[in-house]
Amino acid sequence: MSVSVDQTSVEPSQQHSAHTREAAEGEALRPHAEDAFAAELAALAAQDDRPRPVRWRMSPWAVATYLLGGTLPDGTVITPKYVGPRRIVEVAVTTLATDRALLLLGVPGTAKTWVSEHLAAAVSGDSTLLVQGTAGTPEEAIRYGWNYAQLLANGPSRDALVPSPVMRAMAEGMTARVEELTRIPADVQDSLITILSEKTLPIPELGSEVQAVRGFNLIATANDRDRGVNDLSSALRRRFNTVVLPLPESADAEVDIVSRRVDQIGRSLDLPSVPDGVDEIRRVVTVFRELRDGITADGRTKLKSPSGTLSTAEAISVVTNGLALAAHFGDGVLRASDVAAGILGAVVRDPAADRVIWQEYLEAVVRERDGWKDFYRACREVSA
Repeated sequence: MSVSVDQTSVEPSQQHSAHTREAAEGEALRPHAEDAFAAELAALAAQDDRPRPVRWRMSPWAVATYLLGGTLPDGTVITPKYVGPRRIVEVAVTTLATDRALLLLGVPGTAKTWVSEHLAAAVSGDSTLLVQGTAGTPEEAIRYGWNYAQLLANGPSRDALVPSPVMRAMAEGMTARVEELTRIPADVQDSLITILSEKTLPIPELGSEVQAVRGFNLIATANDRDRGVNDLSSALRRRFNTVVLPLPESADAEVDIVSRRVDQIGRSLDLPSVPDGVDEIRRVVTVFRELRDGITADGRTKLKSPSGTLSTAEAISVVTNGLALAAHFGDGVLRASDVAAGILGAVVRDPAADRVIWQEYLEAVVRERDGWKDFYRACREVSA
């Protein structure tokens, strides 16, 4: 027997549009992807004449175009949301069109959450059906919970049931998201096995179940630095098609990613435009890549790597904070002195070991590099 969950609980599209209106009126600091890029999504859907899977807002081709960017026949420019190998995006999108769930795996800062959100926005028009994984995530967050006032008053019933985002996605044929899957306790992770293999969620208390309708799928993200925390069981891992998101292949690609994201964030915060600080962005990216790779860009000097990840996401944070400093306490132009403190905070996570590594890098590499004297002085000043 299948249960018909209360429509007020499983109509995310209607609920989301109400939230969207409230957010628009309140000028949301960080709009959901489907709100921030609504015009692009609408333009793609309007001109998309390719076959669409059931309940998808657009075809797999259009979803890939939305993530990778392009120009539509009417001249509409679709901005890239992900800068990386096209095949990775194509495999991810194709996976969602099958009955296999998608696992986005990679080191911190490889845009797993960003890609997950934009995939859900393009496929279902709603990226908010989200379970955020932590060490304290309960099973109810993935399956369902109860309204305890109604439960105590009337016992288990459909009205007392509180559906999880995953249950709502199953009932409506939407895309659910589970972030940081390997942070979730193993026994809670395994509650996904029946959902992903049988496409059903049993509700023993009601003697019923919720069956997934066509269009349902799930995107999970995992940090491969978290191996050993709560490793996925082999049974659960088999239910996913794993796509590994790599770090940017080249410095130019990483500079492009950082510039685009900082520009988007900066516009919402009324910060100076990125082009005025592209030289400093390149220096931040160069420092991060060299320390991350353990060798200078010219291949001549081997380096010790600090304990931090020095990810692209951290580079974006350093530059954004630098722009804020330049806007509020400088002349509005991003300079070495604006990013120096942020770099120090990103590199020196272990005050003992990392500080030594940073000082060696400053003296052996930065000090001798042409055109970096201002950067060297700024970094020395904050490192003193």
